[in-house]
Amino acid sequence: MDTVRWGVVGTGRMARTMADEIGRLGDQGHALAAVASRRIERAREFAASRKACAVYDNVRGLAADTSVDAVYIATPPSEHAAAMLECVTANKAVLCEKPFTLDADEAAQIAAEAKRREVFVMEAMWTRFLPAVERLRAIIASGELGHIRLVIGGGAFVPGYDPGNYLFDPTLGGGALLDAGVYLVSMASMILGTPQRVLATGAIGRTGIDEQDVIVLEHGEASATLYISMRTRRAPDFEILGEHGRVRLEPPMYRPTALSVWDANGALHVENHPIDGTGYGAQLAAVAHALRDGRRECAVMPLAESVRIMQTMDLVRTQVQRFT
Repeated sequence: MDTVRWGVVGTGRMARTMADEIGRLGDQGHALAAVASRRIERAREFAASRKACAVYDNVRGLAADTSVDAVYIATPPSEHAAAMLECVTANKAVLCEKPFTLDADEAAQIAAEAKRREVFVMEAMWTRFLPAVERLRAIIASGELGHIRLVIGGGAFVPGYDPGNYLFDPTLGGGALLDAGVYLVSMASMILGTPQRVLATGAIGRTGIDEQDVIVLEHGEASATLYISMRTRRAPDFEILGEHGRVRLEPPMYRPTALSVWDANGALHVENHPIDGTGYGAQLAAVAHALRDGRRECAVMPLAESVRIMQTMDLVRTQVQRFT
């Protein structure tokens, strides 16, 4: 396919950002074809300002549209699984916002259905596709850090309370872990794989969401220590420590533009890795390349790994709930 025609589910901030990015990349084979929202007037307003071809008041209608090749899902996390199932059932490729689903059971259901129908599905973990993170993978693969022994990462932010925001509603998939901690768990998974043991503690807020999580992931001879908090402030960073050197993703770690690299002698070298536009276009390009090549997954963010990440986060949330 020369042009990937995108449908967007949702009309919130991320939906608008991605739709604008699709428009910006029109000369690279991307086009906005349709938008769906539960409120049709919002879908019409969204489409009118971006010249989308069609509007729908439900996911099923958009998924059935033959002018749509791939669907980007930007609803609250509680709606991800149902929206993905509608699209997969209609044989539409899917790029779904993080967190992939509410829990591992939903993720496994999506993965099984995508495999059965041979449909492309990927979690929109855009950070993995950025130049600095591509360079990080290359550094680790080269062996110059030696065996990775420790991964440390975290960040903190204090959002203004808004009872209408999904972030404060556990039934919609709110909370620090699913909203922001997923970046940390996903990065640790990319570097160390699936943990052998998960330890976690934290704090639950008045609306029932996790407002702070401290996580230790054990990987044999390596460990990851992660934290995320909605109760204080700190720029999110991420550091990988090996036997012969270390690398730091400079903040914000979810959108890094620089790496600090220390060699075995402690000498520091800083690398700059600029991002094109918002940075979201890199994952759009990855989806387009996969579809043009006839692939059902992207090696940078495999579907099975998204399931395992949800399993890890399920264990974290269970322990945080238990000990608070």
